[in-house]
Amino acid sequence: MSKIKPSQGSPYARIMGVGGYRPTRVVPNEVILETIDSSDEWIRSRSGISTRHWASEDETVTAMSVEAAGKAIADAGLTPDQIGGVIVSTVSHFKQTPAVATEIADKIGAVKPAAFDISAGCAGFGYGLTLAKGMVVEGSAEYVLVIGVERLSDLTDLEDRATAFLFGDGAGAVVVGPSKDPRIGPTVWGSEGDKSETIKQTVPWTDYRNGSVERFPAITQEGQAVFRWAVFEMAKVAQQALDAAGITADDLDVFIPHQANMRIIDSMVKTLKLPEHVTVARDVETTGNTSAASIPLAMERLLATGKAKSGDTALVIGFGAGLVYAATVVTLP
Repeated sequence: MSKIKPSQGSPYARIMGVGGYRPTRVVPNEVILETIDSSDEWIRSRSGISTRHWASEDETVTAMSVEAAGKAIADAGLTPDQIGGVIVSTVSHFKQTPAVATEIADKIGAVKPAAFDISAGCAGFGYGLTLAKGMVVEGSAEYVLVIGVERLSDLTDLEDRATAFLFGDGAGAVVVGPSKDPRIGPTVWGSEGDKSETIKQTVPWTDYRNGSVERFPAITQEGQAVFRWAVFEMAKVAQQALDAAGITADDLDVFIPHQANMRIIDSMVKTLKLPEHVTVARDVETTGNTSAASIPLAMERLLATGKAKSGDTALVIGFGAGLVYAATVVTLP
């Protein structure tokens, strides 16, 4: 018989608070058109994006995360010293080590929390949420801060007609804590590494360092392949998440997909046959694609504008480079 003492965690976990930060600079499509041969109408019809936010020199990954985290902790009714874990999902923190989560944890005033980064692209928030839920239920932390943050303007090739208009910057955060009833459903997640070439960094950092290439690495993608995969395969994953939570589309109040592209969002709504009463996040129009930050940013805006309310049942799904994905049903804080 094992001599190991069982974990003393909570039976369930919930999202307790949410916060977001968008850089002050708003970039309209007209700015993008200075470097690519296109039109405002083409960009809007292909992506639904009219503006995006780009960070200034001072709006670093750390600075944006600290702002979003502070709002989420306050929204949860907690103080920073109660945070026992900090999970940061990002692909645009350019220091390989240490993890930016440790710096963020220190700056927000957390006291010796577990702190680490994850790299799961646009599905990163879902991965972080699932890990945080496990920490709370297992008992290794009572309250866990999950941050999705990106400065994708640093990884955007402004001469790439296929991607120059897509990406934006920002940070979104949630606090996950104990619950007496299930408010974060089972996660349906996975990867399809055979499709990893469809969204990728153009060249490794070493090629740039060694002078093999002159252009700084950027994110590139095969648009049509990504669109088909997102619409058809991710709709199946979303349905699996509903099934795992034991609900149907009729039980939903809110749908918060990764804000990749308005056409993808609208197609997923149609494929899932979501009822008209379901509020759909379309934050991509004014925020662009912020990868790991997109779901918490969209969640925060829906709650702030009253389009969603505390206690609503929401389906969230992220998907992107890898290709990776994660979907779950949550109760909004």
